[in-house]
Formats: sequence, structure tokens, C-alpha cells
Amino acid sequence: MNLYRIAVLPGDGIGKEVTPVGLKALEAAGEATSTFRCEFESYDWGSEYYLRHGRMMPAEALEILQRYDALYFGAIGLPGSVPDHVTLWEFLLPIRKGFQQFINIRPCHLLPGLKSPLRDKGPQEIDFICVRENSEGEYSGAGGRVHLHTEDEVAVQTSIFTRRAVERVLRYGFELSRARPKKRLVSATKSNAMQYGMVFWDEVFLEVARDYPEVHAEKQHVDALAARFVTHPETLDVVVGSNLFADILTDLGGALMGSLGMAPSANLNPEGAYPSMFEPVHGSAPDIAGKGIANPIAMVWSAALMLDHLGEKEAAGLVMRAIEDLVLEGRVLTPDLGGTAATNQVGESLVEKILR
Repeated sequence: MNLYRIAVLPGDGIGKEVTPVGLKALEAAGEATSTFRCEFESYDWGSEYYLRHGRMMPAEALEILQRYDALYFGAIGLPGSVPDHVTLWEFLLPIRKGFQQFINIRPCHLLPGLKSPLRDKGPQEIDFICVRENSEGEYSGAGGRVHLHTEDEVAVQTSIFTRRAVERVLRYGFELSRARPKKRLVSATKSNAMQYGMVFWDEVFLEVARDYPEVHAEKQHVDALAARFVTHPETLDVVVGSNLFADILTDLGGALMGSLGMAPSANLNPEGAYPSMFEPVHGSAPDIAGKGIANPIAMVWSAALMLDHLGEKEAAGLVMRAIEDLVLEGRVLTPDLGGTAATNQVGESLVEKILR
């Protein structure tokens, strides 16, 4: 039996509410398959930790987390108390960059039984996956401000694109596309306006595409691609984008799934040199935090992505089938999906289905 040590980072807001549901799903999957078990250790880092200590996590956080096989993260953010750029730059980005989690995967799949905001599109039309460059680009942190608090104040934010990072994310996308039935890939660009960074991105895209003649590859300006998400999602299979472009597009993709409470993600170090991190896309949702009505499905789906990454394919499949069955039945759903169930009721139903 495989043993996995999982660092649990519930974070803020509804992260604390959906994380326990995900842990119970992982335990149920281990019990059902008898192929693995998990040892969980939880850390209370995040915005409340910041308010107590002046930092989002301790200085030795990465040293602590590096000992684990994977990281399971809920949500971060406490608007009004901690600035958003602090939560991102002092929590999420140090983990992603420090552990070289340079690939971010976000599936966009409308499950049977759910309604998308797109009235004429169903599960057959909304089924693609986004691959996000997760280490540099627009989130490189290069820049600064001068002449502070004067009428001459200037802020400079510089995007950085390296050949190594651009090529590896594009190649990852092509490999993924080659293994999927449609074998289609779209690269998000804006090279008409960004004549250096995005022209460079396009050049690398064309170079890599030559190695995958079986994949139908195209590039599209990100604004037109955003419209395509809404008008023709059935034409999408694998979408690859820079840190910022893919971040924005994937939130749109989550909305197409019926609710951001459905959208999972994986921050991957494909080489296995560092632990990867798995998290829902929905954020801390302070407007519903503490009400017990947060949708835990994205958290549980992220657990399935973690199991798949760890090589527990059977368990990952069990978790996904439980999610699919629950949604298709439509009896135990949270308010964001039109139901009346509480977070823990959805969790109990999912665990029951996994064990069954």
C-alpha cells in the first residue's frame, strides 16, 4: 500500500469549509481501493496568520512543505484586511515559483446534469482543458515605482518571457493534445499589440508545432479567443496561454461549467523534483464564508487531479464518478447549482458514492 504525505493548506474563507470535504473524499478513495493511504498535516497559514505575524507564512515554509508528496490548498484572500497583492505575492507565487510548478492545468468540462450559462451548449460542447504558464510572463514581478506620492509618480510592470519557459509549456500542451481524441490546440496570443513578448511567444509556438504534425495547431488573439469560449466552445480542445491570459480565460471557463464552485486546478512540477499543489479556482468567497453553503466539488475534483498525478488512477476515477453521479442525480447540490444542500451534505453524499 502506498503512503502519501499531504500538506494541507486550508487558507481563508470557504477554503476552511471545503478542505475537510476533500480530505474525507481522499480517505474514502483510499479505503475503497486499498491501494494507498494519506497522512495529512495541516498548516494555518494565510491572511489570519498575516494579521498575527505580519507575513502570510513563516520564512521556512518552503523548507517545511518540500518534505511532502503533494500540497492540498483551499483558498486565499481576506479583502478589506489584507491587500490582494500581498496574498498573491507572499503566499501563492512563492510556492508556485519556489517549487517550479511551471504548469497549471484547469479542466473546463460541463458535467451532465448541470446547465451552463450558454443556453445552447451542453456537455458535448463544453469539454476542453487549459494549460497555463505558471512561472513567469506577466506575473514575473519585474518592475517598480519611483517618485512615490508625487504628481510625477511612475509605475513600471514588465512581462518576462524566456525561451525555456515558453517552450516547455507549449510542449506540455502539445503532448496533452496529442493524447486526446480531437488533437486540437489553440495558443492564446496578443502579438498585434505586444510586439516583443507575444511575437516571441508566437515564434516559439510555430517552432514547437513542427514537432507535432498530427495536432491541428492555431494561434488566436486572446480577446477573440475569449469570445470563442462563449460562442463556439465546442471547437476547443487544449488551450495554452501565458500566466495572465490563461488566468483570465480559465475563470471564464469555470463560469461555463455552471459555477466557479465546479472548477479545479493543478499546479504541477512535472519533473517530480518538488511537490505539486492542487486547489479549486473559486477563491475565498468572503460573501458566503461561514454560511456552510460553499460548493465543495471543485475541491474534491482537485483531489482527483492530485490522485491522478500521484499515479492512483483507479482512485481518481472513483472520485470523478462520484462527482458525476451526484451532479447527474441533482438531489444534493449547493445553492450555486440551484440546490439547497449544505457543504457537509454534499461531502457526505460524495463519500457515500465513493465507498459504494
